[in-house]
Amino acid sequence: MTALSVNINKVATLRNARGGNVPNLLQMTKDIQKFGAQGITIHPRPDQRHIRYEDALALNDVVTTEFNIEGNPIPKFMELVNSIKPTQVTLVPDSVDVLTSNRGWDTIAHKDYLKSIIKKLKIAGIRTSIFVDPDVSMVESAKEIGTDRIELYTETYAKEYLNSPEKAIAPFIKAAEKAVQLNLGINAGHDLSLENINYFSKHIPNLLEVSIGHALVCESLYLGFENVIPMYLQRLKF
Repeated sequence: MTALSVNINKVATLRNARGGNVPNLLQMTKDIQKFGAQGITIHPRPDQRHIRYEDALALNDVVTTEFNIEGNPIPKFMELVNSIKPTQVTLVPDSVDVLTSNRGWDTIAHKDYLKSIIKKLKIAGIRTSIFVDPDVSMVESAKEIGTDRIELYTETYAKEYLNSPEKAIAPFIKAAEKAVQLNLGINAGHDLSLENINYFSKHIPNLLEVSIGHALVCESLYLGFENVIPMYLQRLKF
């Protein structure tokens, strides 16, 4: 079964909107795990518009499942993850001014840089993943870099799913098959939802983990986390 890691950035965004501690991020994290999530994902950004660096440190005492920290490996980010030593670090090439992650790494152009970052993370005993577009050449280069896993950036799948699921999933199948051949673990994330997750998980071989935040939080506004998380787990079984 594919593991569900819940990205709690949007919970922090809602809290930050009023400047207080409602909703309580740490309590929400405990509840999300209690409701069945197998992991917690955060993506602290330099402007701290949602998850703050202090949140990341506090969450380390609360997360009892897998802890996945995403981000661009700038020096401050590397200091953070080396102090926390989460289960997994997912490297994402987001610039300071982007609203949300909008592309995968060019693992060919940035091979030497990423190789040096991953070497440091592995010395610290942290599992590594690289955010990539569904491109076979990017997957092949990710293997050469030495990462443990890739995370397939699924925005194009989500956008095209309603028009043609078969067309939407095709490049992801090819990328995943190459990752399997290369013995790379496969994660996925970005705009996956209750509507499109089952089809994706059924067609991607050896899908280890999905990281879902925005859609899951929005769906939970209507249905509640205690209902939505089991709904995702059910869809990920088949």
